[in-house]
Amino acid sequence: MSGQSLKSIGVIGAGAFGAALACAAARAGRSVSLWGRDAAAIAELAGKREIPKLDGLALPEAVHPTADLAQVAGADALILAVPTQALRDVCGQLRDLVAAKTPLILAAKGIERDSGEFISEIAAEILPACVPAVLSGPGFAADIAKAYPTALTLACADRALGERLVKAIGSPAFRLYHSGDMRGVEIGGAAKNVLAIAAGVAAGRGFGESTVAALLARSFAELTRFGLAFGAKPETLAGLSGLGDLILTGTSSRSRNRRFGEELGKGIAIDAAIGDVGLAEGVWTAPILARMAADKGVDMPIAAAVADLVAGKANIDQAIKQLLSRPLRAE
Repeated sequence: MSGQSLKSIGVIGAGAFGAALACAAARAGRSVSLWGRDAAAIAELAGKREIPKLDGLALPEAVHPTADLAQVAGADALILAVPTQALRDVCGQLRDLVAAKTPLILAAKGIERDSGEFISEIAAEILPACVPAVLSGPGFAADIAKAYPTALTLACADRALGERLVKAIGSPAFRLYHSGDMRGVEIGGAAKNVLAIAAGVAAGRGFGESTVAALLARSFAELTRFGLAFGAKPETLAGLSGLGDLILTGTSSRSRNRRFGEELGKGIAIDAAIGDVGLAEGVWTAPILARMAADKGVDMPIAAAVADLVAGKANIDQAIKQLLSRPLRAE
């Protein structure tokens, strides 16, 4: 694979983000296959050529929807755009279908709640012959699909391959920056979802933008402490996939995690908030993030408060009181 051009891209996961990445890869001149598990929905997408989860945006002609995973697995490179908690199952389905040395671009943003494994660890465990890369950063699916200028980070330990992947799916409107720090990129993508819920809670509770700004600044400090404890590079955490994504996710109500927090801040029950917003990835990540931080002795009071909220161990007032009663100390 190292000497071949990456002419075909397989996107696994036909949700909004997967469809958006398929559009981006098609604009970069690739032949794209897009897999979804719902055969009826895929058939409708192939017939109408409109993406329902992206306001009916037209699907590029270079994108070929399919419900047959084997048709996608033979592509020169794969993008896995499935939720973190479904990644292990999908990798297992690919085990007998994908060729050795196939690049796997992991676009999930989370930590597996049962094992505490990062997304690159899951892929390496189940598909050890493939080459993982991690794609993350401040880019909403609709913006990417509509070719609005966006910038993300693509991390791969193999620098030459990482640069080829950037060229294969990147474009002037979808600018990708290569990094060798996969752990830093995947930590940023996972932690920011949890911390964005906290920002949403503050906004939903009626606190002003000054409160949200202070909360996000302290959230970035938590993200940095956690990342450094797990071997991430400071410059990665301060870049697009860390600080950049935290700003976008924590300030925009287009973010499902932020909206979920807003609902909680307004006093809406967790189940009702999930019904209104959909299941935000940060709900799954919060408990394992807080537990991993505690095990490493990393101080993450904001993440811990969110974990208590989603686990039903604290209500909004208790969580806010917990944060405001923190002892004063130097920043």
